[in-house]
Amino acid sequence: MGTHFKGTDKEERTLDAFIKLMRASETINNKLNRHLAEANLTASQFGVLEALFHLGSLNQRSLAEKLLKSGGNITMVIDNLEKSDLVVRKRDPKDRRSIQIYLTDKGKKLIKSFFPEHLERIMEIFDSISEKDKTELSRICKQLGLDS
Repeated sequence: MGTHFKGTDKEERTLDAFIKLMRASETINNKLNRHLAEANLTASQFGVLEALFHLGSLNQRSLAEKLLKSGGNITMVIDNLEKSDLVVRKRDPKDRRSIQIYLTDKGKKLIKSFFPEHLERIMEIFDSISEKDKTELSRICKQLGLDS
């Protein structure tokens, strides 16, 4: 479903592309969020666990930047993960002002077992487009993301 807005060709094409991008994003998020809910995780919580799993310990600011979240939001996400014993906060021995976030053994076990299933679901969603189109989609999304 495109736009019903009547404007210039450029306005209509831009709005139509925007609507399709947002609808595709929401559709993918809805499918993946159902999978996350099975593990009692929010998208933000999964993002933190996944980042820590693949990158190692990070401070809250780095996590917030990676996940495009505000400082207050990432604090709440980490608080909830800590209550579930999935992460732990520790002072950085090199900079006592900084607090690093680490996966606990329970957190490592969860993300290590959950991530492959999550990736498989993503791959199933993207199977409908060619490898060339995936590369092009990545290029376009990066270009849009860098402009903001």
